[in-house]
Amino acid sequence: MKKLFILFILAAFALGSCSDEIETIPEEKEEEPTVPPITEEAESKLPVLRVEGRYLKNESGNIVNLHGYAQTFSPWFNEQGTKWSNYDVAGCLRYNKGIIDGIMAAGWKMNFVRMHMDPYWSDDPTKESVRYEGHERFSQARFEKYLDEVFIPMAEYAISKGMYVVLRPPGVSPGRIAVGDDYNEFLELVWTIVARHPKIKNNSDIMFELANEPIDILGPDGTYASSGQGHFDEMKKFCQSIVDKIRVHADNIIWVPGLAYQSSYSGFANNPVEGRNIGYAVHVYPGWYGSDTEEASPELGGTMGGGYESFQRGWDAQVKPVADFAPIMVTEMDWAPKKYDSSWGKSFTGVVGGPGFGANFKYIADMTGNVSWLIFTEGHHLAAFKNVEGIPGQYTFLNDPEACPWPTYHWYNEYAMGSQGVDADLEKISILGVDEHIQILTGGSRYLIVEASFSDGSAKYVTGDTNFEISDPSILSVDSKGTLSALKDGDAVVTATYNAPNGDNYKFTFTVNATTFPLTNEMFNPSIWEKGSFDEETKTLITGQYGFGGWQYANGTDLSGYKYLVVELGNDNDSGVSFRLFDENNYWSDAAMYDFGDSRRVEIDLHNMVKGDNKVKVDPSHIYIMGFWSRGGKPIIIKDIYLTNNLN
Repeated sequence: MKKLFILFILAAFALGSCSDEIETIPEEKEEEPTVPPITEEAESKLPVLRVEGRYLKNESGNIVNLHGYAQTFSPWFNEQGTKWSNYDVAGCLRYNKGIIDGIMAAGWKMNFVRMHMDPYWSDDPTKESVRYEGHERFSQARFEKYLDEVFIPMAEYAISKGMYVVLRPPGVSPGRIAVGDDYNEFLELVWTIVARHPKIKNNSDIMFELANEPIDILGPDGTYASSGQGHFDEMKKFCQSIVDKIRVHADNIIWVPGLAYQSSYSGFANNPVEGRNIGYAVHVYPGWYGSDTEEASPELGGTMGGGYESFQRGWDAQVKPVADFAPIMVTEMDWAPKKYDSSWGKSFTGVVGGPGFGANFKYIADMTGNVSWLIFTEGHHLAAFKNVEGIPGQYTFLNDPEACPWPTYHWYNEYAMGSQGVDADLEKISILGVDEHIQILTGGSRYLIVEASFSDGSAKYVTGDTNFEISDPSILSVDSKGTLSALKDGDAVVTATYNAPNGDNYKFTFTVNATTFPLTNEMFNPSIWEKGSFDEETKTLITGQYGFGGWQYANGTDLSGYKYLVVELGNDNDSGVSFRLFDENNYWSDAAMYDFGDSRRVEIDLHNMVKGDNKVKVDPSHIYIMGFWSRGGKPIIIKDIYLTNNLN
């Protein structure tokens, strides 16, 4: 399903106005003729859930994170039209209920399903076929009919098996949307019909995902984009109008989509959708948020991956801003090597803290603490799962540890069991990738992953249960999730202490050197733009064509305490080298630029830097990116770079 929809979106098919094809919603004081008056509402069969702060909670006030899968109802997406066809309601129900039965019989511990109210049922088949499906040929009468005959019966069946249901509207978002456009009106209509239904209204077993994969929205500047506060302000209005229509009738939990195929959320932090029982629906695929694709696998040389750190930084930039105040539900996500041709995402499970997608995703979700998630693997595969280990060299999609079904099956079982105390004695704790001494970029951060090892050979990640102490808090800070940040240059000692459930405790101590300009392979990035290389021993950078290499400071580094920055080259400039500083966390923003020309040295007056044609002043108190631009392909030897208050 997703593959076809993304192809449609990427084609950027230009849609004409179809407002004449969508029945508008009458004013609230008038009765909608096609929806019967509400005389009752269904009772929830499962424990009642609600949104409280940044968490989804049950009636006892306990935090709940759901885990499940996705299901759709059309012939093609039910095994490519081989199981039922021709609007056969009985055949559709029989097949899809059988899938649920098979999943339960296979031992999957799932407690939610995302159900697509597929436009196969709500499209008017007498109208000309279009590339987008959903609102262009929408028939309100058909949607109401099959809401009763297909979608609600399937929801009720899933609920009877112990799974909450997240309903997704028909089809996908157009490539471009705008507040008040025909698609906005379509969603208002769909969710009004759903929210008023007596079997859905105020039923906490059934939740609403407002839209699927919006990409760009019309901003106040007249452009379409998926980032920038102005565009998020418009996205808030777009979603708020739908939420307000729903809240006239029902209090069901709502999951709000982001932009950029549901990967971009940062602007909601400043202007969130308002109301009760609201969370955010996120999509996560290999390659998104800086995560690893299959090309990062050791089998393929492992050269293309971002690994854990990159994935975590991308998540923190795009998802954490909403996860800090509302629950998250990942409603599309999977991975597997492409040889299986059975997943949308092409990657491998990998290991926590290292290369790979799946293990790092789980760790990030668990550390975030308020993330529900699913795998988008088709239901007939899940129903065919058998908990029997595969043979190396003879793995299948379902038993390969590097494909999502095998690890996810066991992770879901662990979630269902809840937190289990470890009876074995605690032997030690370690921090992945950390020995007695590490270096960190001033103005940057590093994610500490703490692993506890026990006498029975077991191990678990205990970062969130570890206490961190800093010898000099003016140099370093660390939060409860292990994010270590460097505030200024200097050295400090970090002591990590873990207290095990059985009373055992263990300490791990290491020293951190914070520095603004490390010239190491680990901390100097030669490929901020275009692929470059860096030799730590000779301090030689070679950028890609018109490329850029240097340092990125996640939290911004403060240079304002110094007057000058001095940069010296160890060879002649024959590739147009310039040194650039960015006070925005965006490489495509304007920068202060200093060409070396015929010189091997530039002296930068930090308090008189300007950028762009309009000579806007650059703020030295928060510099996010610094480094070297060149035409590429030629060595740039970095002799020295330092901050000073005296050029003599």
